[in-house]
Amino acid sequence: MVASISLNRIKISPGQRIHLHDVSWAEFEQILLELGEKRVTRIAYAAGELEIRMPLPEHERLKVLISNLLVVLLEELDLPWESLGSTTFKNSQMKAGIEPDDCFYIKNCQAIVGKKRLDLAIDPPLDLAIEIDLTSPTQLSAYESLGVPEIWRYQQSKLAVFVLTDGQYIESATSSLFPSLPINEGFTQILERPEILMSEARKEFRQWVRRNLATEA
Repeated sequence: MVASISLNRIKISPGQRIHLHDVSWAEFEQILLELGEKRVTRIAYAAGELEIRMPLPEHERLKVLISNLLVVLLEELDLPWESLGSTTFKNSQMKAGIEPDDCFYIKNCQAIVGKKRLDLAIDPPLDLAIEIDLTSPTQLSAYESLGVPEIWRYQQSKLAVFVLTDGQYIESATSSLFPSLPINEGFTQILERPEILMSEARKEFRQWVRRNLATEA
């Protein structure tokens, strides 16, 4: 007899994660239903490997801070955008699914605005995912399977940009979305100062963006 235990009975402490192996697509879909939408945990699924992780409390502030700075950048560049937070993205054909810490549609924002459900088998992939890696690195294989072109990862007080190249992520000195700006430098100078208020961070970063744009002109 095979034992079956509800995932709702398994406690994951902040900063920890669990791995499940040989999980079929049908089982993955059932697990998503069982976990429900109103939860703090995040999932990543690819090639039959499922990871469920519980973020640390400081994780949320960093996620919001990076997202806020990105919005400032988008405003200064007058670019349209949509943020879908930690929406579950999945592709039944590629047998992959992921819940980013935050995500943005920029180039493809008009294609998804107003939609209540997304399926990356038919909808375009998100343009940018944000991941906060405080305890261990994010599983990138699901993002690769879904074809997400760019990921920003926070690690050790720095922002690293990863661009999808020939099906794999390569760390890049520049962003494919904002190639003319030194994104790593601009974000990291804020992220290295945990004492800074978010309101002040937005002001300083806006000034940084404007200085760099003026240099370009």
